[in-house]
Amino acid sequence: MNRKIKLIWDFRGPTAGKTAEHHEKHLKEFIANEKLNLVITGHQHMNEMYSFAFMVVEESNMIPVRDALKPHRGEVYAEN
Repeated sequence: MNRKIKLIWDFRGPTAGKTAEHHEKHLKEFIANEKLNLVITGHQHMNEMYSFAFMVVEESNMIPVRDALKPHRGEVYAEN
């Protein structure tokens, strides 16, 4: 079974929440354009000055997606 990797883009400042929400729209567009199998995306507001957007990809697709989209960080995705 192929591991899943959560790619994360961090946003800071008073507009972080709106920026993370908007960034998720672009991630969904990328998934559709590239015809990726996984469609897990999201954004999370941690506080008024920090939010992040994310997408989950198969480990086998991680390097091309990482190189194309330049996330700030990544982690192994654990499904609940």
